[in-house]
Amino acid sequence: MTFTLRGPAPADVEELAALHVSTWQETYTELLPDGFFDEAFLDGRRRMWTRLVEAPRDDVIVRVAEEDGHIIGFAVSGRPIGPFADEAPRDRHLYMLYLAAAAHGGGAGQALIDGVLGDGPAMLWVAKQNPRAIAFYRRNGFEFDGVEVVDEGAPSITDARMVR
Repeated sequence: MTFTLRGPAPADVEELAALHVSTWQETYTELLPDGFFDEAFLDGRRRMWTRLVEAPRDDVIVRVAEEDGHIIGFAVSGRPIGPFADEAPRDRHLYMLYLAAAAHGGGAGQALIDGVLGDGPAMLWVAKQNPRAIAFYRRNGFEFDGVEVVDEGAPSITDARMVR
């Protein structure tokens, strides 16, 4: 697999939003309520990617992996946000790393995590029901620290914090 890493551009917003939805569908469909992936979900991803691309922040790193002119994955990191952010164990938080299933095993996931985190201390949240992601993060030095939360919008998913 030949891919390149780069920062996102405004022209990428629609493709990133669609990839974001499709990677969630590949990973979480059986764990989410019927109707979860509606037009409002896609619109939310469009708004999120528009903000990330058009109003970049100095403390947020965004990288996309592209192959043959198509985005196959993305990763975003920054200062801790979300549950327990005020007592975060690390100053760097991997917000998201998603890769199209067809691109798994080709090195793009590793390049993305390296591109937004390097090898320094970091934290992330992972669905405990996602063994593939857990194994990937463990290969990258992350371990569970015992903190978990359940999102009321997705009660079948338990997010667990991992740190390195």
